[in-house]
Order: sequence, then C-alpha cells, then structure tokens
Amino acid sequence: MLYHLLYPLADDFNVLNLFRYITFRTGGAILTAMVLSFVIGEPLINWLRAKQGKGQPIREDGPEGHLITKRGTPTMGGFLILLGIGAGTLLWADLTNRYVWVVLLVTFGFGLIGFYDDYLKVTKQNPKGVPGKLKLGLQVVIAGIAAVWINQIAAAPLNTSLTVPFLKDVLLNLGWFMIPFAMFVMIGASNAVNLTDGLDGLAIVPVMIAAASFGLICYLVGNTVFANYLQIHNVAGAGELAVFCGALVGAGIGFLWFNAPPAMVFMGDTGSLSLGGALGTVSVIVKHELVLAIIGGLFVLETVSVMVQVASFKLTGKRVFRMAPLHHHFEKKGWKEPTIVIRFWIIAVILALAGLSTLKLR
Repeated sequence: MLYHLLYPLADDFNVLNLFRYITFRTGGAILTAMVLSFVIGEPLINWLRAKQGKGQPIREDGPEGHLITKRGTPTMGGFLILLGIGAGTLLWADLTNRYVWVVLLVTFGFGLIGFYDDYLKVTKQNPKGVPGKLKLGLQVVIAGIAAVWINQIAAAPLNTSLTVPFLKDVLLNLGWFMIPFAMFVMIGASNAVNLTDGLDGLAIVPVMIAAASFGLICYLVGNTVFANYLQIHNVAGAGELAVFCGALVGAGIGFLWFNAPPAMVFMGDTGSLSLGGALGTVSVIVKHELVLAIIGGLFVLETVSVMVQVASFKLTGKRVFRMAPLHHHFEKKGWKEPTIVIRFWIIAVILALAGLSTLKLR
C-alpha cells in the first residue's frame, strides 16, 4: 500500500526512491509487525483471558507438569501474529504481485481453520477441537486453490517442475502431479509446525529462523543477477515475498515477548497452522520445497517421531519414545523445559545454515 502511494512521488522527493527497494520495505515490514505486536499484545491477551476463562484445555495424557504450569493460560495468540503479518505485508508489499495474495490466502485461510479449532477447544474445554478429517478436508481445499493459482502464475517449466538441492541443472518435471505435491508441502508444513508447538517458545523461534532464511531465498530467487550468479532458478516476482517473510519475523518477535517462559499466551492452532502453511507456500513458489525439509528439519523430526511412535505401537504394542512428539520424550527423561527449548533452537539454527548452503554448493 505504501509502495503504491509513495513510490510515484519519488521524482519529486528523492528519499521516496527507497520504496523501490525490497530490502528497505522488508525492514519496514519487520518493524511494523513487531511494533504492532508489542503495542496490542498485552490488551489482546487480557481480552483473551477474560473471554476464555479457564484458558486452553490441557491434555490429561500429556506431561504431568503441564496440568499445573500451563493451566489457565489463554490460547489463540496466533491472532496477534496474523495481525502483525497482515499489517506489515499490506503496508509494505507490492499488492499487484499475485504471489503475495497466494501466500496471504493460505496463511489466513489456515489461520481461520486453526481459530475454529481453538474456539471449540476453549468453549467445550476439550483438547480435541475440530475432528481431524474435517480439519484436513478444509486444508486440502485451501491448499488446492493455492496450488492451482501458483501453477497459473509461474512460468513453464518451473510451474510443473521440482528442483533438487545441490544440483544446478536438474529439474524433475512432475506434470499434473506438481499440484498435489504442492498441496502436500503446504499441508505437511502446517501440521508439522502444529505438532512442534508444545512448549513455551518452542515453535515460534524455529518458524522465525525458517522465515528469515526463506526471506533471503526469496530475494535471491527473485533477482535475476543473483539467481544467475548462484545458478539457481529465477522466479520472476518471488522477491516480493521477502517482505512477507519480514513481516512474519517481526510478528514472531513481538509474539515471543509474550510467549517466552512462562508464557502469557499460547499461539494455538490459529498460529501454528497458519505459520506452517505460510512457510510451505513460500517454498513452493520459490521452488525450494526440498530445502524446506532441511531448513525446517526440526519440524520434520517432530512429525517423524509421532509417525514412528504410532506405527510402532500399532505393529508391536511398544513405544519407541516415552512420549511423542519428541520434545515430550525429553520432558519425560527429566530435561527442564528451557533446556529443551533452547537446544531445539540451536538445532534449528544449524539446519537453517545447512539449508542455506544449498544456494552455493551446486
């Protein structure tokens, strides 16, 4: 919005020339989302606490300590993140860029699903929320619309092809199968972040790390000069998503202020489903879907731990982990919550560096 209002005045005011630069507008999006989160965070949390009463219901089969330390904490804090993302993106991004609207569609669409899930949990005081099949069905609809839209926007052959990390000239043409694959990435990333969100601050920092990494990837992929130099596939218009990623980082910083242990608010499915979906959609647009599995490897690890636990119990009647997802396993082993969270953050940083190395190691 600011881009369209102020950039045309650049001929009269040279300082407004700054609005042509994605890097400047990304910085603006970070600050806007962060400041907005700081300003409205406490009033919003107080309102959520007043409306929710008992707060998010705690699983009876979860770690015993959570029944004491987490009880009464309000949820739906993801609404704060979505407000920051929306404000930062709408104010600073080029709104004629269709990729921006695709990512906003998935982010807020998945956010609405998560909001409905959180609403049912709070009003019924039942941690199950929306039935799994209904939740997945709604995600499939939104992801399907986004995948088809991306397919129409992107130029051939990238719109039907999968790039491979570390290999500069390899394009795997998936044809029509690219659409269900893109849907799988969006929905998989969404639910992976959802599974990771189980301790104070555990999910939001790795999400910010992944968003910052993909902000850089978006900028490089969208810039012809840098893309040619790094021998990565150029996606025209994808650079504008760096502004969106910046808004996500800024909103995440603001949310972390209130989510730091002991958390004043949980992001809930409102936040986790939307943030994971956003990362998945960005990775599909910039053709770095497989790199997301590296940068977001922590989310993959948490998801795999659940899959292994369920499969093992059904096949053998035995559990591989003391509790799944993986962070609960370490809680059961006696690790303190801050220890688990900070060590998982360290893992997220290492995986992000490994993922970014694919830009040059080809």
